Amino acid sequence: MIRASIRPRQLERWVCSSCLFQAAPARQLRRLTGAAKTITVATYPQIPASEATGARQDDVALRSVFDSPRFWNDFSRVPGGMNVGLFRNAFLQTPDGFLTFARVSLRRARTIVDKVLTTSSVDEYRAIVRHLDRLSDILCRVLDMADFVRVTHPDPTVQRKASEAWDMVYQYMNELNTMTGLNDQLAIAMANPDVTSVWSEEEKTVAEVLKLDFTKSAVNLPQNYRDRFVQLSSEISAAGSAFVQEMMPEQREIALPSSQVRGMDPIQARSLTRGGKVHLPTLSAQAALALRTVHDADARKAIFYASRTASSRSVHILEYMMRLRSELATLSGFDSYAHLALRDRMMARSPEAVTEFLRALAKSNRRKAQQEMAELLEEKTKFDPLATRLQPWDKEYFSNIIRQPMRSKEPRADSLSAYFSLGVVMQGLSRLFTQLYGIRLVPKAPLRGETWHPDVRRLDVISDTDGRVAVLYCDLFYRADKSPNPAHFTLRCSREMSRDEMAEVWQQRDEDADMPQFSSPEHAANDGMAYSSQGGTVKQLPTIALVCDFPQMSSEDDKPALLSFFQLETLFHEMGHAIHSILARTSFQNVSGTRCATDLAELPSTLMEYFAADPSVLALFARHYKTNEPLPYELVAQRIHQAKRFEASETENQIVLAMLDQSLHSPKARGHNFDSTAIFHSLQRTFGSAPPDPAGTRWQGFFGHLSGYGSTYYSYLFDRVLAQRVWDVVFAGGTNRGALRRENGEHLKESLLKWGGGRDPWKCLADVLEEKALAEGGEQAMALVGSWGSSKQ
Repeated sequence: MIRASIRPRQLERWVCSSCLFQAAPARQLRRLTGAAKTITVATYPQIPASEATGARQDDVALRSVFDSPRFWNDFSRVPGGMNVGLFRNAFLQTPDGFLTFARVSLRRARTIVDKVLTTSSVDEYRAIVRHLDRLSDILCRVLDMADFVRVTHPDPTVQRKASEAWDMVYQYMNELNTMTGLNDQLAIAMANPDVTSVWSEEEKTVAEVLKLDFTKSAVNLPQNYRDRFVQLSSEISAAGSAFVQEMMPEQREIALPSSQVRGMDPIQARSLTRGGKVHLPTLSAQAALALRTVHDADARKAIFYASRTASSRSVHILEYMMRLRSELATLSGFDSYAHLALRDRMMARSPEAVTEFLRALAKSNRRKAQQEMAELLEEKTKFDPLATRLQPWDKEYFSNIIRQPMRSKEPRADSLSAYFSLGVVMQGLSRLFTQLYGIRLVPKAPLRGETWHPDVRRLDVISDTDGRVAVLYCDLFYRADKSPNPAHFTLRCSREMSRDEMAEVWQQRDEDADMPQFSSPEHAANDGMAYSSQGGTVKQLPTIALVCDFPQMSSEDDKPALLSFFQLETLFHEMGHAIHSILARTSFQNVSGTRCATDLAELPSTLMEYFAADPSVLALFARHYKTNEPLPYELVAQRIHQAKRFEASETENQIVLAMLDQSLHSPKARGHNFDSTAIFHSLQRTFGSAPPDPAGTRWQGFFGHLSGYGSTYYSYLFDRVLAQRVWDVVFAGGTNRGALRRENGEHLKESLLKWGGGRDPWKCLADVLEEKALAEGGEQAMALVGSWGSSKQ
């Protein structure tokens, strides 16, 4: 998954369409540069890299800093000198620096607001989009970094100060949401042809984004409507948190006689046995495993009913949240919440288009899903010759039986992991990006105060033609005090900076006592962080953090961290988000990198999973950490085959869930007879090949994604289909080393990746896939994408 790309609260919409997803508590100076230390490699295994000495040295160092504790300790030994601040942000040298950063940023923001509100001439209106984008950037600089720090930094004091800074800026954003003047001024600019005629396509896109954000925040409505909008937004946020955090089953435990749980792991069964009965917590890994392994059908039935029945309170909170969202949409002038949500940065644009996509995908997937169900019934008749149909509690059990012979042939996890040390995988990613895009990952020794933990590695992203184009902080090793969820954070977006803006901040240095000392206007305007002046244009560079929870290295024997194939895919996926942020260095931060259409944001990351399984890509790097022998690809092929055994059935389940998301956010939520259980069961019967849930169950009360996605859950399936298509069309499905051809990578970059959200995504897709029928988008284009779902079935 990506962390800042899913829907934030509606109240926050206008400033930034993507930076505030983590708004709720987590469940989740002088110019200083650090020159890389001299790299000495004697006995550490080396893999050939570029012929250029610098690139070859960077390649070896990249593996070493992630695989060798001794090398990393020497490489990262921080010399004396001043504290440069977190991320080299000069404000963040102390915990209180977050509050200073927030105060200075708010003063800058108020200056821009005053400038926009007093705009009157044509020339001033031509600059209004840049002013509003800069306003957004100033606030997001604080919010993005503060939000990341408060959920990732190990120091509670720093976490607390970051939260206080976040709250300060968030409060000001609430004030902005009541300012009708900003909306009015933007509307005047957009209605004047003398103004819009000089705007670039990217500028016009940003204007439309901001206009829709104003509309969705109800800023153009009468005061009593705006007050109700604010109240509803608060109630929706509270209901969403309650739905996720208070989710409970109706029956918290299943008690079964020991004689009924044969097939279950005997060690687990004994540990859960009391008074002659096995007590399974309903929502537990043990219950899920028992559903796959227990032989007694009645026992499986009892487990199934319990694990698929949410409490009546959970369902009540869910339906209450749906009604609140429906009222908010009506207040804002939309037919339903789905209409409201899909108007903003979504390729689908309407729930009708989403339905077209899902129906087309269901049709293309149905034959394979039905075939899989027939195979399960055939397996069941081997045990019960009189069986004529599958029961809902049979699916997992007989799927497990069919998979067992495949597992016996599958390589041991450790035999595959031995070829995927973390350093080797990072080396492979750098080599892949060099082949496709002409960029590489170069380790950089962190300066004092720059990172939040000694485990964090800094990488500079270096282009063959443009020099440094991004900064990447990698916090990839497990810590007990860190979230286990892998994530990509954009700490600072790409944005072009004007000379007037830099001069303004440089002058502020002498007028504001809170300002640190800087060596140049460029550094002052970037708070001391990375920037580029390539071609005479100054841009703040993307600054990105990747967070994972991979095993720690062993310092005692200098042993690297070894990744499972799933962890390899995870790293490739998150790096797909990062490469999108790196390559889309737009002029406006509102459309930078992953701040694109939400239902396009997962395409680059999902596409990277295909590269992770491609034999030519794996041959670039996968070596045994001890012997340096290349990976036998058949080990990976076996693992992939096993994982995809019932893929169509899983796709069908995701289709039903996406349709449920659409139905619950439709006008049905306003009806007196709104019943989420009836809606869910009806969708299962209509679109499912698997046996539907029986009456009395209400699984939808466990569907936590309904809170965060809010009618956009289909995006997962949409981007999965698109990624398959791009892989087949652009990279030839990996045949003839298509995954490594520079012309293929350049085509993807020039057609899609470099635009971020600054161009109509349908036009990007039409170009990258050479499908003219996609260019205008709409329901037909969505249906066409859905029809591609069967391409590999």
